[in-house]
Amino acid sequence: MAEPVKRPSINPLNALRRPTVAGCLNKVNGWSNWQFTAGSAVLGLALAAGAVLAAGPWDSGQRKAERQWAAARDRTGGAHHEPAASAAPAQPAPAPSAPAVLAALGTQVDKAAPDGAAADLRTTLDKLLDSSALGTVRTAVIIDTATGKRLYGKGADTPMMPASTVKIATAVAALSALGPDHRIATTVRASPDSRTLTLVGGGDPTLDKAALRELAAGTVRALRDRGVDSVRLRYDTSRYSGPALHPIGPNENIAPVSALMLDEGRLDRTDSGPAPRSGDPAGDAARTFAGLLNDAGIGTGSAPGRGRAAAASLPVAKHLSAPLSALVERALTNSDNDIAEALARQTALAAGEPADFDGGRRAVTARLKKLHLPLAGANFADGSGLNRKDKVTAGLLAGLLARAAEPGRPELRPVLTGLPVAGFTGTLSHRYTSASRGTGLIRAKTGTLTGVNTLAGTVVDARGRLLAFAFLASGTTSPSEAQSALDALATSLVVRTR
Repeated sequence: MAEPVKRPSINPLNALRRPTVAGCLNKVNGWSNWQFTAGSAVLGLALAAGAVLAAGPWDSGQRKAERQWAAARDRTGGAHHEPAASAAPAQPAPAPSAPAVLAALGTQVDKAAPDGAAADLRTTLDKLLDSSALGTVRTAVIIDTATGKRLYGKGADTPMMPASTVKIATAVAALSALGPDHRIATTVRASPDSRTLTLVGGGDPTLDKAALRELAAGTVRALRDRGVDSVRLRYDTSRYSGPALHPIGPNENIAPVSALMLDEGRLDRTDSGPAPRSGDPAGDAARTFAGLLNDAGIGTGSAPGRGRAAAASLPVAKHLSAPLSALVERALTNSDNDIAEALARQTALAAGEPADFDGGRRAVTARLKKLHLPLAGANFADGSGLNRKDKVTAGLLAGLLARAAEPGRPELRPVLTGLPVAGFTGTLSHRYTSASRGTGLIRAKTGTLTGVNTLAGTVVDARGRLLAFAFLASGTTSPSEAQSALDALATSLVVRTR
C-alpha cells in the first residue's frame, strides 16, 4: 500500500513569512481553536527567527538573498537559463561564512549535553521505540543540525526500507545537481518547411492543459507567419529511456514514467494522491495538443504518432515548468511519486546517465557521495520509494536533512520547506490532532508501504536548535498504530527538549 495524501490547504511557507494584522485576522476566522493554538505556536517560532528572515523574502522555498549569494559563488545553473550578459551587474556581497558542520555524520552519540538531559532523552526515546506497534525492526537518529552532533542513535547504520522518505534523498540529489532555479522545458519544433511539428517532452510531469494551450498559441502564431494551415504532428519521448512502467506495475499511485505527460497521467480532476492513471500519458498529451491546434485553425490530419524531431528542425514554442525548488516542495508535501521519479531522471541527465531507473540510481548515489553522506547499505532503486528494494539508514535520512539546513547550502533549503507541517499540510494534515503537542511544530516526510512505516523531519527545541530526526520501522502490522507510534516519537522531541 502507498500512503494517502491531501492537497495542502495552507502554504508550508506561510509560517516563515512576515505576518500582517489583516492576514492573521483572516486566518483566525477560518481556523478551528486547535489550529489557531498551533498556528500561534508556529507564529511565535517565526517571530523568533526574525534575524533569519531579515536576510530577505522567501521565494519557492529559498530566501532571495541566499539565492544571490549562491549564484555569486557558482554560476552554473539549470540547462535552460539565459546566457550571462557580457557586463554582468555588480553582485551582492556574500553572506558571512559559517564554520563547516557535519564533517562526519557517522560519529558516535554526543555525550556533551547537560547532565541528565541527554539521559532523559535517551530513556524517553528507548521506551517509545520499544512499542510493539513499530514492528520487528526499528531504527532512529537525532542530529543537532547546528553542530552536526548526533544526540541519539539506535540502529543508525542498519539499512531499512524507507518507503516515501527516500524522496528526501531524491530531492537533495536533484537540487544539488541542477540548482533550485532549474526548469524543465517542453518544446514544439517544426521541420524546415514547417509541415511537420514535433511535440518534444523534456520530462515535466506537471505539464497541464493550460501549458499546452500556451504552446499551441505560440505554434499557431509561428505557422501563420509562414502561411501554413495544416501539419503532420508527432511527439518525442526520447529524452527518457528504459521501461516506462514502475516495477510495481500499473498502479493508481504512479503513471508510466514518460518524458511527456499531461497532469501526471491522471484521469480525474485531482492533483495529488491516488488516481486512475492513463496507460499512454504521452499519447494523451499529444492528442490534446492536436485538438488545441485544430481548434485554432491548424489542421493535423491523422492522429499524432511517435517520432523524433528532425535534426534540422527549429523551435517554434517552449514552455518551462515551475522552478525545481517548487517541484521539490510539491513532491515532499504531497508525497508525489510522479514528480519524484522525474527528479531522479533529471538528476541522471545532469550526470550524463541514461534517464531510466538504473541511471537515476547511479546519479543519485554519486551526487550524495559528493555531499559526504553515509551511504553504506544504501540503494536507490527508484526516486519515489515505491520499490521495496530501496534501502537507506536512519543516519543517512537525518544526515540529508542536516545537510539541507547548513548555512552554506541554501540551494538545498526547499527540502526543509517542502516537508509537511503536522496537522496542517500534505500527508501530515490529519496525523496530528488538537491534543497533540507536535501540531504545527513538527515538519516531516512520511513513508508507508505494507509492513513499513517511516517518518523523517525537523523540529525546533526551546533553545532554538533545529533537530533533524529519522525513525524507520519494518514488520509493522497496523499502519495506523505504527503511524501513531512514530508521531509520538517526533512529539517527544518537542516535549522533552522544551
